[in-house]
Amino acid sequence: MLWSLLKILIFVTVVAALAFGAGLLLEMSGGVQITVAGTEFTLGPLQSVIGLIVLVALVWLGLKLASLLVATWKFLNGDETALSRFFDKGRERRGYQALADGMMALASGEGRLAMAKAARAARYLEKPELTDLLTAQAAEMAGDTRKATETYKRLIGNDATRFVGVRGIMKQKLAEGDTETARKLAEKALALRPRHEETQDVLLDLQARAEDWAGARRTLTAKLKAGALPRDVYKRRDAVLALSEARDVAREDISIEARERAIEANKLSPDLVPAAALAARAYVAENKPKLAVRVLKKAWEAQPHPDLAAAFAAIAPEETPAERVKRFQALTRIHPHHAETRLLLAELNIVAEDFPEARRALGDLVENAPDARSLTLMAAIERGEGASDAVVQGWLARALNAPRGPQWVCDNCGQLHSEWAPFCSNCHAFDTLSWKSPPSPEITGATGATLLPLITGALADKTAGTPEEEAGVEEVAEAEVIPPAGAADPTEVTDPGAETPEAQEERK
Repeated sequence: MLWSLLKILIFVTVVAALAFGAGLLLEMSGGVQITVAGTEFTLGPLQSVIGLIVLVALVWLGLKLASLLVATWKFLNGDETALSRFFDKGRERRGYQALADGMMALASGEGRLAMAKAARAARYLEKPELTDLLTAQAAEMAGDTRKATETYKRLIGNDATRFVGVRGIMKQKLAEGDTETARKLAEKALALRPRHEETQDVLLDLQARAEDWAGARRTLTAKLKAGALPRDVYKRRDAVLALSEARDVAREDISIEARERAIEANKLSPDLVPAAALAARAYVAENKPKLAVRVLKKAWEAQPHPDLAAAFAAIAPEETPAERVKRFQALTRIHPHHAETRLLLAELNIVAEDFPEARRALGDLVENAPDARSLTLMAAIERGEGASDAVVQGWLARALNAPRGPQWVCDNCGQLHSEWAPFCSNCHAFDTLSWKSPPSPEITGATGATLLPLITGALADKTAGTPEEEAGVEEVAEAEVIPPAGAADPTEVTDPGAETPEAQEERK
């Protein structure tokens, strides 16, 4: 309503201005004199203005007639589209102007306006590959998924725009959460454009989420061939995928196929801890312990890790604790001052009941870099050396509030993981898990672990002389002294029947 009123006001204003100008011209004196073949023509001011307008119109018409004559001459000389081009120039100009306006509206975030401009451009232009693309993108921005899907399907029917149509529908399926259909569309899109980097990344992510490790490795190879991935990064990620494939086929048993995948993953990336551990177990299953030792030593040189120690212990599961301490020197000599090496030595000597040597192995870790594992081992050492319950409980109390130590942490979002995985369970980033200590702020309270020595001490006083209740307190302390995952398991290397009950209690 307001726009109609505004147009009426503008029209009235223009008419009034023209009438006022014509009145001024009529009141003015003088004019224009034109002499043609000895004849003079005198034009007044108003007549001069009208004559000028007529002259401009005649010149414009003459130019058009000249263009028509040129087009006709070209048509007569064999150019069959000369006349059609002459008459379509105006339509094309209006169509391209509408197309440009639609693109500006799309860039400005005005989806509805862009759809209207695209429809106007489609009326004037015979270029559906341009107008349909603008329509599809504008419909997506406006939230009209049905219109966008219809337009993308039309694009699929054109050889020149088939990739754009497939990619558009793929993105819609991803937004809807239909990852299976999106994966099939991504495979088709990559077949159309093998060097398209975004499609490679999307397909690799979808294949890995679907645990299609073989397909993911093919896509990764395509990225390398396209030059979108450095070779060192490719080898690392290919090793991660090969390891994932090995873990997938080894869920029930370490079959021949799983062994081959694990060994391949270790060769691709020797410093990948899970790959080295699985490859070592594969070599053990093939009765090749020397190769297993070589793999684990190389991985230990890159990064000492409890999983490597556990795999090294599995090479000779029947050995005695003393034999195990001696055999583990192949690992402990590599990084003798590393925290993981010192913790491993402490655990091995605790199992061997050499508590003074275990204390020397720990050294100043409990003072300079205390964590739950080192403090728990210290409690076990104190128990083994015959310290009082109060001393043992004091170390356990410190362990409750201490940092947990190194864990698998996502470099992208900081999420903690109990075991290694190719993808982060929180942000789904690929190959971002690192073995490191996460930030852990100290949080203490009046009811926290600081009161544990007092509480357990009071319980001990109250239960003095009651064997059943003393045994319950003893079980709580023993539960805290269990070595962490990855450490050498004493139950695998000792003969319980060869020990006295007291020795078994101290070993625990």
